[in-house]
Amino acid sequence: MSFKIPDTPEELFRQGGQKINDLNKFLPMFLMVFSLLFFAVTSFYSVDQDEVGVIRRFGKYVRTTEPGLHWKLPFNMEKLDKVKVKRIFKEEFGFRTIQPGVQTKYSTKSYDDEALMLTGDLNVLDVSWIVQFRIKDPVQVLFDVRNPKETVRDLSEAVMRQVIGDNSVTEALTTRKNEINFEVREKLQQILDGYGCGIQIYKVELQEVLPPQPVQASFNEVNEAEQEREKVINQSWEAYNKIVPKAQGEAEKTIKEAEGYALARTKKAEGDADRFLEIWKAYKEAKDVTRRRLYLETLEEIIPKIGKIYVFEPKTTNNVLPLLNLDEGGGILK
Repeated sequence: MSFKIPDTPEELFRQGGQKINDLNKFLPMFLMVFSLLFFAVTSFYSVDQDEVGVIRRFGKYVRTTEPGLHWKLPFNMEKLDKVKVKRIFKEEFGFRTIQPGVQTKYSTKSYDDEALMLTGDLNVLDVSWIVQFRIKDPVQVLFDVRNPKETVRDLSEAVMRQVIGDNSVTEALTTRKNEINFEVREKLQQILDGYGCGIQIYKVELQEVLPPQPVQASFNEVNEAEQEREKVINQSWEAYNKIVPKAQGEAEKTIKEAEGYALARTKKAEGDADRFLEIWKAYKEAKDVTRRRLYLETLEEIIPKIGKIYVFEPKTTNNVLPLLNLDEGGGILK
């Protein structure tokens, strides 16, 4: 196809006008197709399963839409903001994770500006922890908070410093870690709710609580000495608990036996006295009968204890006595 250069300017203007007329025929159709495409692009939108859509009409909040396909006013009369409401966000303090996984890699950079804290007994600790949170009110997050992430970080650091400052170094290192986690989470949630941030704290967990690196060796020596002292004290209490209760039990046993013996002797003495009085009364009333009865009762008591009894006539004892072994027990009644 060849292009012929017009011979005169009039011919050039005539051809240009004809081209413009040809374009004007397709311009309405082009504008209509463009308008339809722009209408569709600015009207229909989709929301994922882990988020919600917040609709603003001329900058003012009008509604929140759930996951799925939705429609809004076109030509940017209504604007959409998608907020992840089911995702758990995590912020790290005192350390940073570069690559998570089986062999997690951490940043070697120092974060002492946020990790070093003063305890209640004026000791310094290197504290690292994590805060997990999610968005519970997307409208508050969009309209009431300028930077939700920085807000959570600043408040978390402030609350952690306050709680660590209320505890001693020993409590923060050993006995009260769980209580510190709970206390920080409760206070942080209370402050966020007071500010109307629309953020729900899911978890606060201390990772490491250590003395600063320059004094860590000395601190470990002190800690080992305290542990050794506690060990010796526990061993002493163990020996005490074995010996003292046993001695107390034996003393109590001896006391009870003595009390029982004293009571038995007293009762026996009282019984003997009562028996003597009864015998004496009977003796006054019948002396011969009472004397014979006492004699017979005495024999009944003594005779079973004698054993073998040998009776000999006086005339025959000279020949028999050498043959008897009287040392084996028994008695002689002449």
